[in-house]
Amino acid sequence: MFHPRHYTTCLLLLLFLLALSDFSMSQSQSPWAAKKKRMKEKVRNMFYHAYDNYMTYAFPHDELKPISKTFTNSLSELGNLKLEHLPQDYNGSALTLIESLSSLVIMGNNTEFERAVLWLSENLTFDVDARINLFECNIRVLGGLVSAHLLLSDSSKKLLQGAYNNQLLVLAEDLGKRFLPAFNTPTGLPYAWINLKYGVMENETTETSTSGCGSLILEMGALSKMTGDPIYESVALRALRKLWSMQSSLKLFGTTLDVATGQWIEYSSGIGAGVDSFYEYLLKAHILFGKEDFWKMFHSAYVAVQKYFRHGAWYHEADMRTGRATYWQLTSLQAFWPGLQVLIGDVMAANSSHREFFHVWKRYGVLPERYLLDHQMIHPTEKYYPLRPELAESTFYLYQATKDPWYIEVGESIVNSLNLYTKVEGGFASIKDVTTMQLEDHQHSFFLAETCKYLYLLFDDSFVHDNNYVFTTEGHPLPVLSNWHEELPEAYVPTNWTFVKRQPRVSRISSMSLQVCPALNLKSGQHIESACHIPDARSDFRCLTDEDCGVDATTCRRRSCSMAGFCGLWLFR
Repeated sequence: MFHPRHYTTCLLLLLFLLALSDFSMSQSQSPWAAKKKRMKEKVRNMFYHAYDNYMTYAFPHDELKPISKTFTNSLSELGNLKLEHLPQDYNGSALTLIESLSSLVIMGNNTEFERAVLWLSENLTFDVDARINLFECNIRVLGGLVSAHLLLSDSSKKLLQGAYNNQLLVLAEDLGKRFLPAFNTPTGLPYAWINLKYGVMENETTETSTSGCGSLILEMGALSKMTGDPIYESVALRALRKLWSMQSSLKLFGTTLDVATGQWIEYSSGIGAGVDSFYEYLLKAHILFGKEDFWKMFHSAYVAVQKYFRHGAWYHEADMRTGRATYWQLTSLQAFWPGLQVLIGDVMAANSSHREFFHVWKRYGVLPERYLLDHQMIHPTEKYYPLRPELAESTFYLYQATKDPWYIEVGESIVNSLNLYTKVEGGFASIKDVTTMQLEDHQHSFFLAETCKYLYLLFDDSFVHDNNYVFTTEGHPLPVLSNWHEELPEAYVPTNWTFVKRQPRVSRISSMSLQVCPALNLKSGQHIESACHIPDARSDFRCLTDEDCGVDATTCRRRSCSMAGFCGLWLFR
């Protein structure tokens, strides 16, 4: 017979175990909370070490040279590999300050943000005789101004109350107008280069990249929404639709093309340099503006990428006409892809690719610009690391999706590497050769706009708790506003990586939190694999060692190289 005393004893034991469990849980959680707080301060210190040195030695010029503690007026050099047609009388446009605006807000430094806005309002002009790259100027300068204006327009942030009269929007519209002559081509595809004062120069090259004419819609679309002038969105959309019409029968796109003839120049393509942000903007334009056409284009393009470019956890390059592999290489810009996959709920595939990128990072201390997968070696001439943000970006997205503390450790490793290898007295320097860690005298503006920002958000995401943002390819946040987009299916809330403040009368599902594609209509709480996940079925790549095979995208298990030279999941070795 069960005695009441036994019941009391069991109850006390149960209460003790529950208390012990709570204590254990709090103990297990507190180290992570403490680590995140400590790492947040480390990243804050990194940002201000870069920012303060820029303001001391380079402002109002474009970018800092941290080793010599001087400056470079680099806006005219971005994308200009041969350094042709450089301006003679150009003294910079405070590029790094513009790129830092939203980072200052995210880190809570409203005072410095407001000081920067007032300086730009009174001093910045685009009436300069400088030939600039349309894509780079769009994502860095126009994107930075548009984002900062939207932050200033958010009454909840209480920025520059009573002292802001849309000065940044006036600057952004002036810049947008200077972009327009670039679109005056037979195809509607814009020139890659334009002179801010005189427009398209005589005998200007007609060659551009897929990213260059397919990654303008976020910034220029937002400019149209804010000004009420549809011209900016219209020309960007026309270029995007023309580019879409040039896809191959395999739904693939080349890397470079001619804006006058609409013909491809380079047929080999992938998800890296020259193409990356084209895919990114198809999805993010759907999230920001709500047009179903953007989603249809993205889904079609994504499936083609998974089918023809992916091999295990890696993405090689392929001929857009045949789908045959052309180059087996990792490029550092590809590291943005896992973050993009998180947005559509393809978290499993994102995780396996991210781990491979981080494996290369750990091997060299940073991520080399180009790594030859078929030879397991760094590209002989592209050994540099210019403080790129893409791995930190994907780490942030994956942590938001999974809350797996392993990503905090990844972030810590990235922060430690940056401080160990790239920090100098005058800021943070790019690495010229990752095999020797020889430095280069250049601190890119995106280090403040993206690298520091994504690392900070990894450890402190309070900025995104009450508002939902799309981050541009340069890391500038654009708020998702209901009056900007068309009505969407209730199953999909336009979101990027955080939970949206729910409206009581609408039942919505986050594509990221439930790991489903936006087009699916699911009951709340149901969990299925993303409709965008394409199992890896390629078997035409011959391997030499297990290291050639990577991780299986379906099971996340390591793949082995068989004696016959094929990759697979073998039960017996």
